[in-house]
Amino acid sequence: MVTPFAADGSLDLPLAARLAQHLVAHGSDGLLVCGTTGESPTLSWDEQLALIKTVLDAVGEKVPVLAGTGSNSTAEAVEATREAAALGAHGALVVVPYYNRPPQEGLEAHFRAVAAAAPELPLMLYNIPGRTGCSLHPATTARLLDCDNVVAYKAASGTTSEVSALRLACGSRLAIYSGDDGLTLPMLAAGAVGVVSVTSHLAGVELSAMIDHYMAGRHAEALALHERLLPLMEGLFCTSNPTPVKAALELQGWPVGAPRLPLMPADSSVRDTLSTLMAALRPT
Repeated sequence: MVTPFAADGSLDLPLAARLAQHLVAHGSDGLLVCGTTGESPTLSWDEQLALIKTVLDAVGEKVPVLAGTGSNSTAEAVEATREAAALGAHGALVVVPYYNRPPQEGLEAHFRAVAAAAPELPLMLYNIPGRTGCSLHPATTARLLDCDNVVAYKAASGTTSEVSALRLACGSRLAIYSGDDGLTLPMLAAGAVGVVSVTSHLAGVELSAMIDHYMAGRHAEALALHERLLPLMEGLFCTSNPTPVKAALELQGWPVGAPRLPLMPADSSVRDTLSTLMAALRPT
């Protein structure tokens, strides 16, 4: 979920609550706050906790709310995960530590420390090497499954082979989610169970239907929706996320504000492209 900002750059918590309710009413069966799309790198911890509480209050009785609690500092990730658990979050997304590029032994120790900090809180590990500079290996993930609360994995390496490797290493014990909207259908075919999505801000009903069709064996219907959604999925990553999706929401009448620096607002060409792509999805 994007993080709405007011004109002065501060959090717009009332709008965050309304947007959360809208997303749940339009196909999302869970929400992640303070993730990549939520601009977590430019949010203070106090802001992140305020967002988690706001979204929990708005929709926490209807759907699971996950909090992004990762950091390149193990101590910070541990504290953030504890605080999210204390607020009542239903789970946490914990990204591979970024920039410092730890070895696999360091990654394993990092995630074990986070898991031990809140043993009753389900954790989704988040592998996105294009942003973090290193990758969590399937064998390391398999060893982490002896932490009872390590239950899910967001696969964002950009390849479906990551899902196959995880399935071979971990079996069905680990719930794998696509971290790339455009690869959701291929990843489902390889054993994933869903997607942590950006496109769901704009086409949540269609995306949910695509997954439901595939899981029910209606593969032709799933493929048709995949092909219909793919241009928008690709358009939402024409520049750094979440710049395009925030612009698209603005075009739909959601004043979520520009992203914080060092990200930039979408220019007119991006907005024109998004407007065309969204128009193509409207029923004729």
